Amino acid sequence: MTIPVNIPIIGKEEISEVVSVMKKGALTSAANLGGKNVQEFEKLVSSFVKSKYAIAVNSGTAALQAALYALDIKSGDEVLLPSFTFVATANAVVSVGAKPIFVDIRRDNYTMDPTDLGKKVTKKSKVIIPVHLYGNVAHMDEISEIARKHNLHIIEDAAQSMGSSYKGKQTGTFSELGCFSLYAAKVMTSGEGGVIVTSNKSLREKLLMIRNHGMVHGYDTRILGLNFRLPEINAAIAKIQMKKLPKFLLKRKKNAEILTDLLSGLDLILPQKRKYEEVNWYLYTVATKLRDRIMKGLNSNGIGAAIYYSTPVHKTPYYGKKINLPVTDWAARSVLSLPVQPMVTEDNLKLTARTIRSALT
Repeated sequence: MTIPVNIPIIGKEEISEVVSVMKKGALTSAANLGGKNVQEFEKLVSSFVKSKYAIAVNSGTAALQAALYALDIKSGDEVLLPSFTFVATANAVVSVGAKPIFVDIRRDNYTMDPTDLGKKVTKKSKVIIPVHLYGNVAHMDEISEIARKHNLHIIEDAAQSMGSSYKGKQTGTFSELGCFSLYAAKVMTSGEGGVIVTSNKSLREKLLMIRNHGMVHGYDTRILGLNFRLPEINAAIAKIQMKKLPKFLLKRKKNAEILTDLLSGLDLILPQKRKYEEVNWYLYTVATKLRDRIMKGLNSNGIGAAIYYSTPVHKTPYYGKKINLPVTDWAARSVLSLPVQPMVTEDNLKLTARTIRSALT
């Protein structure tokens, strides 16, 4: 597409850092604290989100897996999560032997519905994984209250929400563990990668072992761990991207505001921020009965509108659950995400609006 929904924005600074890593030959590190670039990146993340610690890993999925391992989640445990998310959220749960329990979402911002969540807690429930979908902040006050009432852990799936906040608090920091993705299509990237944030020292020490085969000093495996390490090359990219993130977010916000003005008055459900919420506009998502017609028109004009997600996790062939999630089903047949990433121009946004207006008439 001429105008993709999301695209990695890589400049000379990232290339220079990668070349420097390659010339030095230290492509990765099996040290407990990671390599130089990993440590520098982690400090930038913890400073940005205002957590005590950040632990870099090699994907957002690995971040979720490591967080579940850190909380000793195992076979027989139940983990509550939305079905309207990327499949990695559920796959991470299954990978540690636990059972995903799918919760419906709210119409207002496509995140976990606390009312439905409360109905699905059982004696086997151990963890809630709210997803800050599209960059929208989940209703953490209500979710946290349910967690306290039932003595449950929370792991925030903040894969799509780096830079989103509510009442000045960054996503990933409303609970003891927050997991971000650094995949190429995210608001900032390391190519592949992820990072976990926490202010719990013991969890941090455990996560450092989990990402590195359970070791502390090498060949002294103390707990179950895997290779979740982030290579130095990826960390070098992420370090520069982290510094550019505020500018990326500002451009996304400006584009989202322009597009909202251009689309106002049309027969669409436009994204709405809550009071005290700042959204990173990872995906500017509308809802409409004419979703497929609009997408066809946009794509034929080179505008990379896309659907996230036309098949909820519980309806994928692997999971195949016959459960009643009415709002999830409505969203799956109605949502369409439009480009507002930093490379999108005002003319691109006007073309998007004209195309949608034409499809609706």
